[in-house]
Amino acid sequence: MTKLMRPLLHPRRTLLSLSVSTLAATMSTSTSPPTTTSNTTPPTWPTRPYSPLHTTWPYHPADFRRADPSPDTDFYSTPRFVTHIDGPAISLLKTYYTHTLPRAGRILDFCSSWISHFPPDIEAAVLTKKELEVVGMGINDAELAANPILHARVLQDLNEQPRIPAEKVGAVDAATCVVSIDYLTAPVAVLASLRERMVKGGRVHLVVSNRCFPTKAVQRWLRSSDEEKLEMVGDYLWFAGWREVEIVTLNDGGGSGGGWFGFGRTDPLWVVRGTNTGDGIERGGHAHSEL
Repeated sequence: MTKLMRPLLHPRRTLLSLSVSTLAATMSTSTSPPTTTSNTTPPTWPTRPYSPLHTTWPYHPADFRRADPSPDTDFYSTPRFVTHIDGPAISLLKTYYTHTLPRAGRILDFCSSWISHFPPDIEAAVLTKKELEVVGMGINDAELAANPILHARVLQDLNEQPRIPAEKVGAVDAATCVVSIDYLTAPVAVLASLRERMVKGGRVHLVVSNRCFPTKAVQRWLRSSDEEKLEMVGDYLWFAGWREVEIVTLNDGGGSGGGWFGFGRTDPLWVVRGTNTGDGIERGGHAHSEL
């Protein structure tokens, strides 16, 4: 089995630290999602606005080459029923989702797998109240079939077909992607098509860590520092037309964001999120499974 690992191709840079102790703990003032989220007080995660540094696309085709150019459907043909971030990071992500994801409408979980890391209240909205639908998009049918939260499943390799299919996904109120944005070779095309499916005010949440399959991550990702990765994902969203782009630090990897009983190091975790501030599409319509 191919091992998920932290690539050590670039030393971690400390010039721009995302430490909780060095960032102001200010919350987002972005437009709220169109449907209800948790009404409990959210944690004060350090949140900063992304500001584009370039007026034109700053990357080159070579940046999106990969060490293993074989089809992803071959690489992921064997199901991997494992988690790709550690337990404390998963717990932080569930808390984040509790305070940011809608409880009604439709969520797209793209680059999905056998688990989406949604918290109990999201699960209840899907499985018990039937007020929320989750559409999962991935490339391993066994993994998607094992995910109990999914209302519909779409089997598609986004590197072969870099577009969110309207006829299979419908209108969405929010979208999530967990530690997989680094594998996309045409991220702007994917995210631009996602924005076309997003209601006005809806958000996409791109979850970033330092774990990956290095032969399948794009080359620019592997040679970038943590800060550069976050800016890179911000660029993806900006050039795809998303606005109110923000970088949220759930854990900088030094233990300040979690760890067992608050001690020790755990997987770092950030969310780079953007809002569809343009003309939104009408809610309604239902996604259907192609499985």
